[in-house]
Amino acid sequence: MGVAGTGKSTVGRLLAEALGVPYAEGDSFHPAANVARMSAGIPLEDADRWPWLDAVGAWVRGRGAEGGVVAASCLKRAYRDRLRAAAPGTSVVFVHLTGRRPLIEARMAARSGHFMPVSLLDSQFAALEPLRPDEPGSTVEVRGTPEEITARALAALRPPGDTGAAP
Repeated sequence: MGVAGTGKSTVGRLLAEALGVPYAEGDSFHPAANVARMSAGIPLEDADRWPWLDAVGAWVRGRGAEGGVVAASCLKRAYRDRLRAAAPGTSVVFVHLTGRRPLIEARMAARSGHFMPVSLLDSQFAALEPLRPDEPGSTVEVRGTPEEITARALAALRPPGDTGAAP
């Protein structure tokens, strides 16, 4: 989870590979209308996100015991709660990728072929509600290479005191 440009897709794919589980790109669950809004620089409203979160939750639920990694912004607590509710009986754990705005903006400006314009970054930061202590997950800084970030994410997912293999 995290604002646009934090590397959710890149780190998500690497994390799934390291864990040996399927990966899904959360953006692929958005209906065309949502993509059109964001492409036009119009932030999504909560009502736009509910069906998307339900679709992401259905993917998570469909993984069952196998598990999986999905890259999805999940900026607000209500979104994370909705996602968990859409996947009952699963253990949903969030990795909140976070970093300083100038770094994230530079990454967004450097990428090509993505529908999310840099102009929406302010609305993403405004909506962001970091993980609370009672939510399952960890916060991971996005400085460094994708491999370094993934290594920190893997370490954050290990149970306390476990320094062995990936979870």
